[in-house]
Amino acid sequence: MSLGELILLLILMFVAFQFWRIRSISESAHTYVSHYCQKNALQLLSLSRKKTRISTKAGPLDWYSEFEFEFSGTGDDRYTGSFEMVGKKVVSTYTPAYKVN
Repeated sequence: MSLGELILLLILMFVAFQFWRIRSISESAHTYVSHYCQKNALQLLSLSRKKTRISTKAGPLDWYSEFEFEFSGTGDDRYTGSFEMVGKKVVSTYTPAYKVN
């Protein structure tokens, strides 16, 4: 195995690791928003990632992600909330005023 092949292999392994890391962050986001909606008696309609980038926003170098989720308070309406994560840690959550039963 030459040095070039070794470097290529290491780069591919790093890319694969980051792919699984981002996937793990998305799963943590889904778990968080599901729990958030359940705790606040809301119906979760959808979840999507808005942005992901590498950042030092809240400490060491890690993935910074913004997510949007749609929820309903009564079942007849639809609202959009958002939250930010650094790594697997939720930094902030925003929900607009909504109707409840």
